[in-house]
Amino acid sequence: MNQPQQQHQDPEPNTATEPGSVLPARGSASEVFLAFLKLGLTSFGGPVAHLGYFRTEFVDRRKWLDDKSYSDLVALCQFLPGPASSQVGIALGLGRAGWLGALGAWAGFTLPSAIALILFAFGVTQWAGLSQSGAVHGLKVVAVAVVAQAVWGMAKSLCPDRIRAGVAVGAALLVLASPSAVGQILAIVAGGVIGRWALQLGHLPPTRHRDYGVSKTTGAVLLLLFGLLLILLPALAGTVQSPITSAVSTFYRAGALVFGGGHVVLPLLQAGVVPNGLVSNDLFLAGYGAAQAVPGPLFTFAAYLGAVMTPPLGGWLGGLGLLIAIFVPAFLLVVGALPFWEALRQRDAVQRAMAGVNAAVVGVLGAALYDPVWTSAIHSRGDFGLALAAFGLLVYGRQSPVLVVAFAAAAGWLLAL
Repeated sequence: MNQPQQQHQDPEPNTATEPGSVLPARGSASEVFLAFLKLGLTSFGGPVAHLGYFRTEFVDRRKWLDDKSYSDLVALCQFLPGPASSQVGIALGLGRAGWLGALGAWAGFTLPSAIALILFAFGVTQWAGLSQSGAVHGLKVVAVAVVAQAVWGMAKSLCPDRIRAGVAVGAALLVLASPSAVGQILAIVAGGVIGRWALQLGHLPPTRHRDYGVSKTTGAVLLLLFGLLLILLPALAGTVQSPITSAVSTFYRAGALVFGGGHVVLPLLQAGVVPNGLVSNDLFLAGYGAAQAVPGPLFTFAAYLGAVMTPPLGGWLGGLGLLIAIFVPAFLLVVGALPFWEALRQRDAVQRAMAGVNAAVVGVLGAALYDPVWTSAIHSRGDFGLALAAFGLLVYGRQSPVLVVAFAAAAGWLLAL
């Protein structure tokens, strides 16, 4: 792997290594970890807000990179499947302090919310009455509002024309007709095929990219490893018939196929852990609601699910193990794609296919809004009114998700009385 040269005078990149790339300044892994730990403790509001926090911290304040390099990195991570804000963080850590910097950025940004959700999992599993309480039911209801907000916002940005709107509707119908991981994957693949051949998008102009110290050989190996794991893990899970291999395969696949935002992980994980009894639907939705109230990436929901599972999974080991499983694809993809970003973005066919995939995931999430989210949470007029109030607070009141979750939990407790 080609490491960037050490820089001391200027925090901005200023030395070209090859046409179209520039060298970043360097720092330490501990510096990266502490910077991202602060963000992991305070970054509420979802991936769009996270990207804003990152820009303020690393472009404006610390000057680790310039605005154009940051925008280019955000574009790559939104193009790839996986949690975009976490992938941006991993790449920022990689550029600042190499592989240890990438790990430090992920750990600092992810562990605070993961630990909080594992502790919540202990609460709902140790005290049976808590999982059946009105407050926890309020968390299920607020999940309806959160997913509805995600569908609303994604539909406006990712389905701007009739073709992509049709892809979203078709994907939703397919998932409702085949409510399984297979149906979801087919919908995503079909969206990519339709987008490739039916959409017309403008060609992107060439640009100059920052060098993150990853050679094309290393990138190709990482992308190959990503693909092999995506194929081999399900085959191993089918052969071994172990709950551990099944869970690792499910969470890896979810991390590898999430396009369009962290909320899309909901249907992929639900189809992988609820039907086979690893997690009950009530516990699943309660944890998803709680995940809205913690800072950091929504993918830390995986830590809650791993902790709430029955043995041989469960507890700290299950939570941290499945947290790693869902983030491994993000590491492999973003680091592997960095040396090939210019070639990827210049391929019009790839751009059209990704636009079709993004439209399909709107439909997949829309289907999940009905089943399991709505069907499991809305049982009365009071539930519907609470969900509507939470949606209004999020979309029109623009209130913090933390406040809306607290409001829903309190209102659910009052409704139970």
